[in-house]
Amino acid sequence: MASLNDLFDMVVGWLKALVELGFALALVFLVIDVLFAQPIGIVDNVAALINAFIDNGVVGLIALLFFLAIYKS
Repeated sequence: MASLNDLFDMVVGWLKALVELGFALALVFLVIDVLFAQPIGIVDNVAALINAFIDNGVVGLIALLFFLAIYKS
């Protein structure tokens, strides 16, 4: 019988794979949007996300670093 730690490791692995898939799809849609000017609008969404971090000053910088630390782990 698997221990609780094994179960958590399995769930975390699934979540990391799902997040990586999301980033890969976002990158593909970003390239498609830039190359073919399709009305996907992901460039506008990425720009709005970056502006949301920039507009909040130090708090936005801390939040951005927090998200990057979570992604790196």
